[in-house]
Amino acid sequence: MATTVVNSERLYRESSFKHSDITSTKHLAPLDEIVGQDRARHAVEFAMSIKEKGYNIYAIGQNGLGKRTMVMRYLNHHWKNDTPIHDWCYVANFQEARAPQVLKLPAGRGNELKKHVEQLMGKLANALPLAFDNEMYYQRAETLKNQLTERQQTVLKALSDSAEQNNVSLTITPQGDYQFVALNGEEPHTEDTFDALSQEEQMAFGKVIDKLETELRSIVRQLGEWEEDYAEKQQALDEEVARDVIAAQMKSVTKAFADLPDVLAFLEAMQADMLEHLDIFLEDSEDQAALAYAALDKKLPRRYQVNVLVSQDDNQAPVVVEDSPSYHNLFGYVENATFKGTVFTDFSLIRAGSFHRANGGVLLMDAIKVLEKPYVWDGIKRALSARQLSVSALEREVTLSGTVSLDPAPIPLDVKIILFGDYQTYQLLQRYDAEFSELFRVTADFEDDMPRNDSTEQQYAKFISSIIHDGGLLHCSRGAIARIIEHSARQAEDQNRLSLHSADIANLLRESNYWATQANANSIRALHVEKALASRNMRVSRVRDSMMQNFENGATLINTTGSALGQINGLSVLSTSDFSFGLPNRITATTAYGEGEVLDIERSVKLGGRIHSKGVMILSAYLATLLGKTEQIPLKTHITFEQSYGGVDGDSASMAEFCAILSAITGVPLRQDLAITGSMNQFGEAQPIGGVNEKIEGFFDVCTIKGPTEQQGVIIPAANIQNLMLRKDVVHAVEKGEFHIYAVSHVAEALSLLTGKNAGFGPDAITTDNLLATAKANLNDQRRRAQKESSSHHTR
Repeated sequence: MATTVVNSERLYRESSFKHSDITSTKHLAPLDEIVGQDRARHAVEFAMSIKEKGYNIYAIGQNGLGKRTMVMRYLNHHWKNDTPIHDWCYVANFQEARAPQVLKLPAGRGNELKKHVEQLMGKLANALPLAFDNEMYYQRAETLKNQLTERQQTVLKALSDSAEQNNVSLTITPQGDYQFVALNGEEPHTEDTFDALSQEEQMAFGKVIDKLETELRSIVRQLGEWEEDYAEKQQALDEEVARDVIAAQMKSVTKAFADLPDVLAFLEAMQADMLEHLDIFLEDSEDQAALAYAALDKKLPRRYQVNVLVSQDDNQAPVVVEDSPSYHNLFGYVENATFKGTVFTDFSLIRAGSFHRANGGVLLMDAIKVLEKPYVWDGIKRALSARQLSVSALEREVTLSGTVSLDPAPIPLDVKIILFGDYQTYQLLQRYDAEFSELFRVTADFEDDMPRNDSTEQQYAKFISSIIHDGGLLHCSRGAIARIIEHSARQAEDQNRLSLHSADIANLLRESNYWATQANANSIRALHVEKALASRNMRVSRVRDSMMQNFENGATLINTTGSALGQINGLSVLSTSDFSFGLPNRITATTAYGEGEVLDIERSVKLGGRIHSKGVMILSAYLATLLGKTEQIPLKTHITFEQSYGGVDGDSASMAEFCAILSAITGVPLRQDLAITGSMNQFGEAQPIGGVNEKIEGFFDVCTIKGPTEQQGVIIPAANIQNLMLRKDVVHAVEKGEFHIYAVSHVAEALSLLTGKNAGFGPDAITTDNLLATAKANLNDQRRRAQKESSSHHTR
């Protein structure tokens, strides 16, 4: 294949949208999905359609591809969830306070239950005290009290009468105890009078009193039983009164939730508990009342609150994006409250996490953020494997503390997880976590670019329209749309592809909108897009401008005219965090007597990367194929990048290095007004490289600085022609014959351009007057001189 001179029409592919009938994005319907991601969309659709465990999604792709946007648009506009969703509430477990129970209610019913219970408690707080503050209750309670008193008095009166018949009096001490005292007539005996009695009289009193005390002990036991009986009757009376009040107020609540057996069971248990704890509503002590109501919500006793953990008001499957996936943010936590210096907690202080809010729907997270947070990844795997959520304190999970805490009932989990991450994180999880593949069975692989044709350009225009509508930007004219499409092809580094880095396009549209607004324009035009691109380049190109200044002041040595032996202009791409640019590099080769090895100085000083070293070894192999098939090459060759003080990697300079080496061997100089880029294989064939646009523009800029001539140009691999989307000034220079771009398919063609001689090998080889013959002749001369010197030395 002969060398191709690339004409200006092939250096830049204009958008066919320039000739469209559509004049503005105002006339383009916005897309409800991200353009060009059919593969990823099908993966998401597939995973969302399967209910079985493990069909969660890992979305792979670089940042800026619109992964989250595409997924959100699909979920909001196309996903139909036929699984009913629920509200989740925590309520008191009246049998075991440390284990709150969970209630599952239809969507929207959780807050309804909370409201009904609050209203019920408000009514009971007024009705119960009134029920116990009326004459009817007082009379019934007084009757019970009188019955007890009458029975007590009767039995004590009989005992007292029996004692008096034996000259003994039954009295009550100041401490409230019963006591028998011997009588001296009408008055109790004093110590003196009692001592004055005969021994027989004293013993008679003692026997009588012992007998009476025995009877008294029996009566006291009976009095205790009567007290208990009275308390039970009083409790029964209170419960009877309270039951009537509570049942009357509870009717509306039980009727509202008659279709939910679990709620009815809770209400029944709550009613029984209220009957046991009527003092909460009737307590006179302010401290006791304050403790019962100690909470943010002072209107409702703590034990009867309904903690609505998750409420799904719109009955739509929840789609939750968690930007900060910490353990507590995902799995919830239990708060603590303080009352008069005492720290306590209960079910009303349980707080929901993103898993709770996404239950029944989808939870979206960034994979790297998940892996950065301690204990989160293990928690996610545990929840997905068990298909349930347990709210447990992280402190209890990771320490040996025996602190008493809550152990709430777990909540059944039905959620789809979508993780967004890059390929490296995906490989890391696959390699080091055996459970990952079981839990994330679907991979949504996002493309970096898409084919470019008339149809896809129309789609891309609609995609631009969707960004404009979503962002409330000025509409784009037809010319602005076409320029953005062309910029997208430049970003994709291919005339026939369009970049799918939607974030870059969205940023460009916002910046173009700014410049249009500054100019008081009513729409974004091509000149505003150009202004935005130029402004962006100016902001990020400080490093490039600094290096270009070195070419201008001569600090970096470069020749763009004439010819030189063993010296060639290679091309490289340098990148900062947000900008890439091309620069020429002087590559030199020198030879000396040796054994045919090619020494890469960059590798020797550990500045050359592995790919660069591989390229040098490939060109060395090809050189040996050409010149060392029958005899050893009697030369040692050194190659290096001059004035390069950083790392060098990539094989895009291997053709340039080969040409420099052959120039050094043949003694034929190389043109310095040409620069070359491209790798080569072991057969000398030119292979495509990246960054071809930046490399051409970099040499063009240096030629402009050093002084342009009409012979200057760049040699590229023929396979890179489709990647050309050059700046307009470069295209115009080529169009006017002031700059040239040559495409070669073999390194021999590049040598012919650089030397003006036929290479003597490759697809267009001729047998006479060529570089290969010159090289062989020079090597033979070197061998003869070496043999002659060796023979002369041996003779001496």
